[in-house]
Amino acid sequence: MSPLEALASGSGDGQAVSRPIITITETALAKLIELRADESDADQLGLRLAIASQPGEDFRYDLSFDEYLKAAFTDEVRTHEGADGQSIKIIVPDRDVELLQDATLDFTDSQGLVIRNPNRPQAPDVEGLTNDDELSAQIEALVSSEVNPALAAHGGFVTYVGHDGEGTVYMTMGGGCHGCSMSKMTMLEGVQTMLSEQIEDVQRVKDLTDHSTGENPFYS
Repeated sequence: MSPLEALASGSGDGQAVSRPIITITETALAKLIELRADESDADQLGLRLAIASQPGEDFRYDLSFDEYLKAAFTDEVRTHEGADGQSIKIIVPDRDVELLQDATLDFTDSQGLVIRNPNRPQAPDVEGLTNDDELSAQIEALVSSEVNPALAAHGGFVTYVGHDGEGTVYMTMGGGCHGCSMSKMTMLEGVQTMLSEQIEDVQRVKDLTDHSTGENPFYS
């Protein structure tokens, strides 16, 4: 929806309201409206929600108030209305729409504003690796069906990046495995074992994750 369409959606024409990209809980909506009220031009502001992390990294988000009428025409603008009739517009850059689809923005006293995102970060593009051949398809199928379900018990997951054609598979780790003190052991002893035992052409797994950027690991 363009900024002009966003303006129309706030004029009472319910048919102009598009399906939200993310869900905003009542508590989060109330908090956003409270925070926006402190701004001098509050009635012109929406919440810009963008992904600040790079491919291969755990999701990090950039939330800021911005004038929705000045949003780029490629941005997606959605109106979110609370039970009390108050509303706010959410501005999502076009490049982030798919990765934010069906996410939830919530607010708690202990955590503040928090985003629960069911999507996975995109894999980084590493020169020299192959990720679109038959072997890659086998690896991705096994990661989806067995590896990530096993890691989910620890709040983590891996993302397949590619292989070097010589038996080495490269991955990144996210969720509870990102920044986890046991992540290297989990990767080498767990993921590597599962892949190498079931796929003949896989000999070893290497982790491309920068674990220094991990927050809130499952293990401490």
